[in-house]
Amino acid sequence: MEYKIPFNIPPYTGKEIDYIKLSCEKHKICGDGEFTAKDNEWIEKKTGVTKALLTTSCTHATELSAILADIKEGDEVIMPSFTFVSTANAFVLRGARIVFVDIRPDTMNIDETKIEAAITPKTKAIVPVHYAGVGCEMDTIMDIAKRHNLVVIEDAAQGVMSTYKGKALGSIGDMGNYSFHETKNYSMGEGGALLLRDEKYVNDAIIVREKGTNRTLYQLGKVDKYTWLMPGSSYLPSDMNAAYLYAQFNMAEEINDNRKKSWNKYYQDLMPLKEKGLIELPYVPEECEHNAHMFYIKCKDFEERRGLIKLLTSNAILPASHYVPLHTSTAGLKYSRFNGVDKYTTKESERLLRLPMYYNLKPEEIDEVVGRIKEYYHFS
Repeated sequence: MEYKIPFNIPPYTGKEIDYIKLSCEKHKICGDGEFTAKDNEWIEKKTGVTKALLTTSCTHATELSAILADIKEGDEVIMPSFTFVSTANAFVLRGARIVFVDIRPDTMNIDETKIEAAITPKTKAIVPVHYAGVGCEMDTIMDIAKRHNLVVIEDAAQGVMSTYKGKALGSIGDMGNYSFHETKNYSMGEGGALLLRDEKYVNDAIIVREKGTNRTLYQLGKVDKYTWLMPGSSYLPSDMNAAYLYAQFNMAEEINDNRKKSWNKYYQDLMPLKEKGLIELPYVPEECEHNAHMFYIKCKDFEERRGLIKLLTSNAILPASHYVPLHTSTAGLKYSRFNGVDKYTTKESERLLRLPMYYNLKPEEIDEVVGRIKEYYHFS
């Protein structure tokens, strides 16, 4: 079925092809070319981190983080169950056991008050996930980590251009990870980035990212040959992908402002339904600046959400539910445990519905989506 209002359209500024052409003409289309360097520099300046390294995906950035954090078999890593599988996979691949804790129903982020009770002598890291580009309660999380000598790895896949108390998401923990998948605010098709706050991780990150070799130092003329130094993999994206992304970085503020206008229109137009108690709308804490990555509503329950999806799709509008909690999955049952009570994770995930949201979403398209939602709830 062709949808007149799709759930997502990848961002496109018009300059992407020009930059890709430049990359091709320079005969440097593999990893760590000119545009990769430009993207890394943009992220570093925007976030204030010591080093940013573009990767082939946020999944690989998280795997790289797990290696740098020296996650080993038998270690435990705390995170929310309401997240994408990559958040857990990166640590399971290292032999760790995942310890899930409940989420907050207001932001859908990890409940920071549940973390400390989940810590054991085996705990090695905390992985907060900034859902919908809204920051977790990072001051509390960083305090817990400091007192228990734990590494904090931020899953900021959805958080580019978002902040918590003025600090860029992804720059607050020891490491952070961004996604530039086609569904994100800024895209290179498939891609991500590793953000490093501390200098101590930089050299190893560069080596692991380059297949465990010192090839980067060789290219810089600092060694006369390069060799295998430690286990690693190929986490470098093509410079053509980096060129596509750089076109959007050059218009980052415009894209961000455009998405926020759409987000604000959704919020304002759906407020009457919230006031009648028919739906719930997103909550953004005062200390957080979000990036309008997504707009979601919460229906009463799973059945009500299913009915609304049916009405929207029958009118050529494509909404989307989101994560099925990982602790309920086949792999989750094998590689994880849920600490405490699942009071909100499953219940809230079953009633959350994401609405179409993308760069240059038209106001009249939002009017159409809102109109159909009002139709479903018999609201006039």
